Amino acid sequence: MACARVPLDEQQVTEPGPLGKEHTLPALHPVRKEERCFVPYKSPPEDGSPAEVEEFLEHAKFITEDLEWLLALPHDKFWCQVVFDESLQRCLDSYLHHAPRGLDPATLPSSPAVADMQRSVHRAVFLTFLRMATHKESKENFITPAVFGEIIYENFLFDIPKILDLCVLFGKGNSQLLNKMIDNIFTQQPSYYSDLDETVPTVLQVFDTILGKCGLHCEGATAMEPLKLGTNKQPTAMTMSQQELVDLILYLCDSTTTIHAFLDIFPAACSSFHSHSFLSRLTSFYETAVPDLEKAVRKRNFDDKNLQEDLWKRLSHSCRKMVETAHLLLHHTCLQPILEGGENMLTFAEELLQHFTSFLTEKRFLSDYDEQFPIADDVSLLQQALPVIDETRTSYLLQGVESAWESVGRRKPQSQIQHKALSASAYQGAEGGASAGFRLQEDRDAEGGGGDSMRGAEAMLDVPLKGNNGAMCPVSEAELESLLSCIRDLLPDLGEGFLLACLQEYDYNSELVINNILEDRLAPKLDKLDRAMPRPLKEELPNVMDSRSNVFDDDEFDVFRREKVDMSRIWKGRRKGESAREMLNDKQHVAEQRARYQAYETVVDEVVIEPGESAEAYGLDDYDDEYDDTYDMNQVGANDLDGDSLLNRRPFTVPQVLRKGNKAQDDGEGEDEDEEETLPNNVNRDQFVQDPALLRERAEARRAAMQQRKGFRPERSSNVVGKPKGQGQTLETFLDRRKKEANKSRTSNHNRRTMADRKRNKGMIPS
Repeated sequence: MACARVPLDEQQVTEPGPLGKEHTLPALHPVRKEERCFVPYKSPPEDGSPAEVEEFLEHAKFITEDLEWLLALPHDKFWCQVVFDESLQRCLDSYLHHAPRGLDPATLPSSPAVADMQRSVHRAVFLTFLRMATHKESKENFITPAVFGEIIYENFLFDIPKILDLCVLFGKGNSQLLNKMIDNIFTQQPSYYSDLDETVPTVLQVFDTILGKCGLHCEGATAMEPLKLGTNKQPTAMTMSQQELVDLILYLCDSTTTIHAFLDIFPAACSSFHSHSFLSRLTSFYETAVPDLEKAVRKRNFDDKNLQEDLWKRLSHSCRKMVETAHLLLHHTCLQPILEGGENMLTFAEELLQHFTSFLTEKRFLSDYDEQFPIADDVSLLQQALPVIDETRTSYLLQGVESAWESVGRRKPQSQIQHKALSASAYQGAEGGASAGFRLQEDRDAEGGGGDSMRGAEAMLDVPLKGNNGAMCPVSEAELESLLSCIRDLLPDLGEGFLLACLQEYDYNSELVINNILEDRLAPKLDKLDRAMPRPLKEELPNVMDSRSNVFDDDEFDVFRREKVDMSRIWKGRRKGESAREMLNDKQHVAEQRARYQAYETVVDEVVIEPGESAEAYGLDDYDDEYDDTYDMNQVGANDLDGDSLLNRRPFTVPQVLRKGNKAQDDGEGEDEDEEETLPNNVNRDQFVQDPALLRERAEARRAAMQQRKGFRPERSSNVVGKPKGQGQTLETFLDRRKKEANKSRTSNHNRRTMADRKRNKGMIPS
């Protein structure tokens, strides 16, 4: 047997040999491993057929029994099995690979038996990993820390991908245990930090892969590789196949959720991500890829609307996780050292302001980040901790945030709960800061409910989702089921209805609900509820067709209300079996309209009423409402002269070619006399071109009248001639002559002698 207070790696045990002879072996030796085959895990069936359900239950039962047997082994036997049994590692790895995540449809089990079995396997796997990460179980059962780190590292019991999967699978409800577990792994084996540094570029490659699939490229210093020739022919999110778009969004959702879960549970890893400029790459990717993917999901035609809704939820979830990841990195690398009051506070504050300033170019990301975690709160916190912060710089930063809201076409929400904002800006601890900011966003969602600041597709990021019972809640249906299963694992006697009420009261924080139930510190209204209360039935949504209203209701083609529709009257394109000539020769529509127009052929102006008959018998009325009496009082044409008005205006004239001899000449002379007589008045003359002199006189008269109205004083005409010599000249004549003498050299050739002298003085003309 093992000696007391000796680490397992130094213990020696005595085992009987093949021939019955005892021999001494190390406590950790392959011979001591039990021969047991651990079967790999398979995910629950989605369609829920009886055969597949039975197969899953039987398969999961084997895994549960094997893991419970493993957990019941003594300390030395357990570690021999873990280190030397490869089938156990394959079983655990298969669960990490195929276990349903929070947003997967498989998280909603098809039957209660499947749900219970999945819960049992989930619990057994978590306890197995938890024991594998513990190097000291008691004072007697422990492993030397250095040897423990070497065992788990050399045998690949833990690696960075496994740790990431553990965080995303078991993070909800077990964050504190996972934090201690991962911290112990990294503490006992520092080589995992170097592995993490090598993993971060691979994580960044995920963003480049998604951008490449969308036909986009990360510009500037954030790009890891230069753009290759020919990459501009990549399909975009709008042109790629539907299955490729679905796979791309699932890949993005899984990656962002895993990264956020890891950084949230193990904040010490934030420094490694921060050293690789992960934050700048994340914001640039968000600004480049998210609008393109949102446009594709919103505008593409999907045969299955449920698929489109699911993709939109996953994309919105990914955006929220990216924003929260950026907040975690800023909080643990910049804000936390400032709050702790350590050294180099000014350096951390400067770095935080630089990050915020770099966000100003990423308008979409900045507005989404400010909506969940107001930057004004962080700036206020910096000003309180460090009064030496430049106020001009902070004002510029806050103005840039307001400009980002305007540039994306959204309105910044004004109704924010003040005490929630203060709690989010107080940053009481790592988990407190992140969870408080997330609760603040949920409160804004619950209050806003999709207000005016919604932006079409982009608005779905903040739209509250519906739970199973039809009530509005900020978590998806799959996440709600996951929260309930986590709580029921520890408190199976409580009803789901009671747990739903508790989650709703405590902002869907499962840890807070479990803590308050165990310590009996529930709110008064929750104490009055029945703890075995079942979940309320899901409200049936009203049929859309019952409330549908359309102008085409009940017509001959209404397939929603008619069981039979005349399909002979429905065709696509040109009607089959009908040529253009036959269509033009078909005069059926003319025959249909003939009876209508025949009613207008017979017009009866007067109806003779026989003696003894009334007008009502013929449908007549004394009063005709349609009679037009506009001109009854006006005697139109009563005062006109008799005869043809055209002849009065222009008398009839015999054409010249029909005139004969002197009569034509006499008529011509008579016409000349008439024209001469009418010249002074110019009334009856139909002129083609008027006299120009007369036109000039009229224009001069109009000009004089206008100048007289405006008080314009015309310029006096110049008089340089004056009176004859010897009679004296007037003052006006002297002034006009002086003006002419002063201005005569400005134009024409009056200045030739002066210019010639100037050329000669400059040597331009030989003298």
